[in-house]
Amino acid sequence: MNIEKIIEIAKTKVEAHELKEHRNQYTLILNSKDFILELLKELKENQATNFDMLVDITAIDWARTTVSDISDSATNKNSKRFELVYFLYSNENKSRLRIKIPIDENDCKCPTVENIYPSANWYEREVWDMYGIKFEGHSDMRRFYMPEDFFNQKTGEQYHPLRKDFPLTGIPDSLPLPPFPERTKTEVDW
Repeated sequence: MNIEKIIEIAKTKVEAHELKEHRNQYTLILNSKDFILELLKELKENQATNFDMLVDITAIDWARTTVSDISDSATNKNSKRFELVYFLYSNENKSRLRIKIPIDENDCKCPTVENIYPSANWYEREVWDMYGIKFEGHSDMRRFYMPEDFFNQKTGEQYHPLRKDFPLTGIPDSLPLPPFPERTKTEVDW
C-alpha cells in the first residue's frame, strides 16, 4: 500500500486528519464530513491508490450515558455521538483502508457517495435504517430492514434499532409479530 500517497491526498483534500496503523491495517480519521466526496473520488481515481471497491459503510454509536462521559466529551472536540466508517479496498494493490468521520447527533446527515461507489446505495440505506444517519442526495433513501411505519405513533419519531438509546427488549407493540402456534404432542422433533 502506498501510505505516503494516501497521506499526500488526505493533506490536499481534507483540512484535518489522522492516520493510524494497527497490524498493517490503516485507518484515516477525519475531523469533518465536508470533504468526504473529494477524498473518496481522489482515492478511487488516483493510480497510486486505486481504491476501486467500497466494501461496506457502517456507523458506531458512542452514546454518552453518564455525567463523566458527557463532561469528558465536552473537552474532546471530536467526541460526536456517531462515527461513520467507510471500508475501501484496492483490487490492484490488494490493500484496505478505513475512513472514519465523526457525525453530530444534532446534524445527523452526510453527503451520499453513491455517485462515486454505486454499491453505497444499499450500505447507506442500511445505516439510515439502523442508526438514523441520513445521506443527502441519495437516490432512494428508505428503510432497508425495518418497515417504513417503524416509528413512534404518538410523536412521529423514527425508531433506529442499533442506536444505544433503543431499548434492548425492543418497543412493545411497535411491530406486529406473526402468531406462533403452540406445540402439540403430535408434532415430531427432527
